[in-house]
Amino acid sequence: MRHRLRLLNLVLIVVIIVSFTACTTPKTATKTTTVEATVTETTIPETTIPETTTPETTTPETTTPETTIPDSATLGEKNAAKKALDYLAYTPFSYSGLVEQLKFEGYTHEEAVYGVDKCGADWKEQAALKAEDYLDYSSFSRTGLIEQLEFEGFTREQAEYGVQAVGL
Repeated sequence: MRHRLRLLNLVLIVVIIVSFTACTTPKTATKTTTVEATVTETTIPETTIPETTTPETTTPETTTPETTIPDSATLGEKNAAKKALDYLAYTPFSYSGLVEQLKFEGYTHEEAVYGVDKCGADWKEQAALKAEDYLDYSSFSRTGLIEQLEFEGFTREQAEYGVQAVGL
């Protein structure tokens, strides 16, 4: 069962990456924009992140923070922070899952951790959204869904919150 879920997760991530990449178009001019993601309200003063691409659709759970990165951040850190927000606008992640996804994208561990730390996500809310995603395509017991969320990298507390939020 775990092997099938792991394979399903891998296929889901590949589909997300391919879909996300296929939907993006290169921009010749850089402009400043607000990135939409499920996050807590966090503003880091100084330089605003330049826009690359952003999904056009939003869900009712999405909030729009003004996200900025300090001038002292490296270009890799700034890009990792922007990419973290892009992913959260597209699909829910655990903290560790998002770090691993950014590392898969080629960011160093330090850049990935910086980007995830600066994204301002509410990890309990991310667990609830991920639990909802799982229930959209499969049936789970309360215990089974908690275990799956923990497998995804959520803490026990986050997983229990997520499961409770979806009514299990």
